[in-house]
Amino acid sequence: MDVEQIKSKRIAVIMGGVSAEREVSLRTGAAVLEALLARGYDAVGIDATKNLPAQLLECGAQVAFIAVHGRHGEDGTLQGLLEIMGIPYTGSGVLASALAIDKHIAKQMVANVVTTPPAFLVDEHDDVSALCQACKEYPQVVKPVREGSTLGISIVDDAAQLATAIVAARCYDKRVLVEKFVAGREVTVGVLNGQPLPVIEVVPADGFYDYAAKYTAGTTQYLVPAPLSVDTYAALQDAAQRCCAKLGCRGAARVDFIVSNDVVGEFYFLEVNTIPGMTKTSLLPKAAACSGIEFASLVELIVTEASLDR
Repeated sequence: MDVEQIKSKRIAVIMGGVSAEREVSLRTGAAVLEALLARGYDAVGIDATKNLPAQLLECGAQVAFIAVHGRHGEDGTLQGLLEIMGIPYTGSGVLASALAIDKHIAKQMVANVVTTPPAFLVDEHDDVSALCQACKEYPQVVKPVREGSTLGISIVDDAAQLATAIVAARCYDKRVLVEKFVAGREVTVGVLNGQPLPVIEVVPADGFYDYAAKYTAGTTQYLVPAPLSVDTYAALQDAAQRCCAKLGCRGAARVDFIVSNDVVGEFYFLEVNTIPGMTKTSLLPKAAACSGIEFASLVELIVTEASLDR
């Protein structure tokens, strides 16, 4: 849809929800809503509670801007509801969302596109003690399979720490991914409507890009464009674009990588975020700004691509 078509429709900015990323989602939604209103769109904010269908009907929503991070927003369930209701929405469709939020499945999907760190899955039926004893190489990164914002993530150095970290990660998801730690530089590449944005290098003050580092202003340095060789920079953008295509992502997405400290030009895929944060410290707006796209224009580019998965 073009700008004039969208401006003639009621846009529901869906935010909040019930996931562990609720507070970040509310901040994303508030920023998006403010930008849409400033540009003259007929927009309203909705908190994604259990009566969401009734809220959408009551407000007369004709388009949905999804700003719900994590479960029931980024995993295909909200997209499925909007498909049933016939309301075009921003971002990836049902299948792409479900694939991308599952870190284990996403790794398998992009394995022929980009290198991923060795990993193993711990599900609810596995013997955790046996798996920990069998793991001989450290450090390892332990993460919930379907959670974002680095919630529940730990870096461990032995079997005892691994067992404790798995228990902690299970507070967020019954399935846990244990992935070999790769020493290197953390970078991220936004992909907007199929085109890669400038690469950003993330340099947290304490060396670990955790929840606090992500959402506390001033605790992390962002280098954009990332100071990488021309070849590595281009390869990262190409890999991000191909990963999104492989998963079937659309709209705005962000792909995270680690550039190895050990081998020049080598990098590893970490994950794909199909609903990137849109807060003041978020990465996608920083990358867009580096391309000359200010925040309100970024929001406009995303909402004009709203569609159903048909």
